[in-house]
Amino acid sequence: MQFGSLVSVEKVPNLKVQNEPILGYLPGSKERKDLEKALQETASKVEDVPIVIGEEEIRTKNVQYQVMPHDHSKKIAQYYYATPDLIKKAIDTATEAQKKWDRVPMQERIKIWMRAADLMADKYRAQLNATTMLGQAKVVIQAEIDSACELIDFIRFNAQFANDLADYSPISPSKEVKNTLRYRGIDGFIGAVSPFNFTAIGGNLAYTPALMGNGVLWKPSDTALLSNYTIFKIMREAGVPAGVVNFVPALGPDFGDTITSSPHLAGINFTGSVPTFNRLWRQVGERLNTYRNFPRLIGECGGKNYHLVHSSADVTSVVTGTIRSAFEYSGQKCSACSRAYIPKSLWPKVKEGLLKIRDELVIGDVTDYKSFTSAVIDKAAFNRIKGYIDYAKSSKKHEIIGGGQYDDSKGYFVQPTIIVCNDPTDKIIKEEIFGPVLTVYIYEDKDIDSVIETLSNVTPYALTGAVFAQDEKFAREAVEKLKMTAGNFYINDKSTGSVVGQQPFGGSRMSGTNDKAGGPHYVLRWANPQSVKQTFVPLTEISYPYMKG
Repeated sequence: MQFGSLVSVEKVPNLKVQNEPILGYLPGSKERKDLEKALQETASKVEDVPIVIGEEEIRTKNVQYQVMPHDHSKKIAQYYYATPDLIKKAIDTATEAQKKWDRVPMQERIKIWMRAADLMADKYRAQLNATTMLGQAKVVIQAEIDSACELIDFIRFNAQFANDLADYSPISPSKEVKNTLRYRGIDGFIGAVSPFNFTAIGGNLAYTPALMGNGVLWKPSDTALLSNYTIFKIMREAGVPAGVVNFVPALGPDFGDTITSSPHLAGINFTGSVPTFNRLWRQVGERLNTYRNFPRLIGECGGKNYHLVHSSADVTSVVTGTIRSAFEYSGQKCSACSRAYIPKSLWPKVKEGLLKIRDELVIGDVTDYKSFTSAVIDKAAFNRIKGYIDYAKSSKKHEIIGGGQYDDSKGYFVQPTIIVCNDPTDKIIKEEIFGPVLTVYIYEDKDIDSVIETLSNVTPYALTGAVFAQDEKFAREAVEKLKMTAGNFYINDKSTGSVVGQQPFGGSRMSGTNDKAGGPHYVLRWANPQSVKQTFVPLTEISYPYMKG
């Protein structure tokens, strides 16, 4: 008996996406009125955020609170840490849910994702931004480009990238054979561990594996809890079944130890610190023979990003780009400029420009539309950044020419700080500070080649970097000489601001596994491809023609 093709890979027709427009929030605009209402509602209560495993909402005795970083006396969310036993329950739930979810056609999953993006763009845009502003101390533009635009872009573009996988079809050399390549989820579960600094990253880390047919345990950052829970609820409303993604706040070691101890671990999607990712990688390596799959590990771990300025650079571009890169969101973007190399010939003008703008920056409450930035995320961050500033104050190798003040009496405020350092190998130039601290090294113009050599090797990171130059010959040389220093490289532009679908993001060396979130290859990291050959004629021969001579 013969029958037709059993396996096909379908796609959603005419699916074309674009980047979500950034709204302006001008006085009197609808988006500003909606946001102000959402800010008032969010600030007026302490929202109860449960652990969610499958259909079940769970509250443990280990109660925690998320506070506003710019006013840490105010709580905005009450949440609960999952115990190791609850994490195991979530593993069982996700692993079981994956079996059914993977059988849902990709076209249906994509439709859910597109519905979710529409909900984020309209019905829940103000709520996403309000919870991000108040919970993570982002001023309005930084919330808008993150918890609205980038999040929506991740949802839509990853759906587009998954849909485009159907464009490739293996060769079938005759009508007697049909070859198909289809994309399955990975049997087991994915552990998603997300950071505080981008709401969008939380959504991407948890829901891109889910899009590709996986079950997920999502451990959100304690300091991004409320915005991340908002994403979780939106995705459920859009149609993601219970159990596919499980919302599991937990102590980091409890979560890491439990997921890496499960034979069903299929992957870890991580953004955070190098020591934590190293710990997870080490645990996986030590238990490798216990897993059903080789777990897939994706990590984005930060950087020590640079601006290299050539003597031919446009000073205005250097000053504007460096201020924005170093001090927007108080230097807490993974891509923020933390070190700048300035030629001696340009330094007087660059210094004047940096200090003039720095002194005009308003650092305050996120609800003040005049604020350029606000507080750093929490007490631990405040103390870490304060430690580097105090180190610079006590060292003869450093001169603080702007800022240097800090105050945590009400919020965790650190003033944008500019430090000139005369040692290009000093720890303040090598180590990630993750705060509003810019270190400047002034070099003799003739020493540009040695500066390139030093900046290329002084840190273990390779996330973002930028070159400012109007000399085309130098710029061409720098692009090649600095090729391995950054996964995202900029020419006459700041080191921050990557956009989904435009500049896929990620770095190498100790910055991460460089899997380029926001690009077409990222979805494949969470797919489990299967090649299927179907033959339509009987197999009758065991011998080959040459055997019959």
